[in-house]
Amino acid sequence: MQSDEKGSGDSNNRSAGFPPSGITEYGRKVTLGNGEVRTFTSETPSGEPRYHGVEFDHTALEGLPSETEISEVNDPVETDKYRFSGQAATIHFKQSLQFFVPFPDAAGTPFTFLGLNWNPDGHFGGKGAWEKPHFDIHFHMRDPATVDNVEGPQLPPYDIKTADGIETNFDFAQLPEGYARSPPPVADERYITDMGEHVAPNDAPELPSGPDDRGDPTSFSNTLIQGFLGDTEGSQLAFVEPMLTREFLSDFRDSKTYDVPQPAEYPHDQQHPHEYSVRDIPSQNKTVVAIQSFKQVSD
Repeated sequence: MQSDEKGSGDSNNRSAGFPPSGITEYGRKVTLGNGEVRTFTSETPSGEPRYHGVEFDHTALEGLPSETEISEVNDPVETDKYRFSGQAATIHFKQSLQFFVPFPDAAGTPFTFLGLNWNPDGHFGGKGAWEKPHFDIHFHMRDPATVDNVEGPQLPPYDIKTADGIETNFDFAQLPEGYARSPPPVADERYITDMGEHVAPNDAPELPSGPDDRGDPTSFSNTLIQGFLGDTEGSQLAFVEPMLTREFLSDFRDSKTYDVPQPAEYPHDQQHPHEYSVRDIPSQNKTVVAIQSFKQVSD
């Protein structure tokens, strides 16, 4: 289902103690727009995970490159995505500025790195639903090298075309509640470069309501995507992805939490997030997006 808003913090106290001092370790910074972005991990003194998150300077949401400016970058070095200035790339058939930034380790979770994409003209999918300037904020559970080797758009390796349609080894037990795969007519575009397969909540307001309808990008602001990687043997849930428009983040001056819908079975035996939050930190002129409320998965 579409992520439910869980609450709102008092505007005068929403920055108090976040990220919590003394238990937070920061990752490296990258340059975005007129500011910087950095990852962080918070865990209790006993080693229990609290947050994996990313901080955006308010100024990082200003001066962002246009699609034309990204497409004119003439330096397609593959390792640029690991550097402070990011890599210009074609993702979902449109220009994107992408970054791979490690999270400081938290022993109790499988999350390894942040895959951050700025999409100045949005990207394809949802029959036009996401063609609006936005950020893809991937909290990845696989190592960067594995994700880096994903090529697309193409049919996922666990889907097989036959004369009668598509046979699949997709693990539906790991599909989060209320989520669906993209329909068969676009199966050849399910697997996306440097990401994998994306699944979306059925009730996202921007998605088309019928097979003959178009998506409505004007209704798109904050949608939680989740995603999969795999091989011919099957798929595995591999990332949690708040997909947030620039407009939403730029105007956000609050603190809210949202559900992360869960699968029936998990790809790991560690702790999994049950919420994500978006927080404005006015004392630091930052906006933070974090996954949280980690719970041990059952055997």
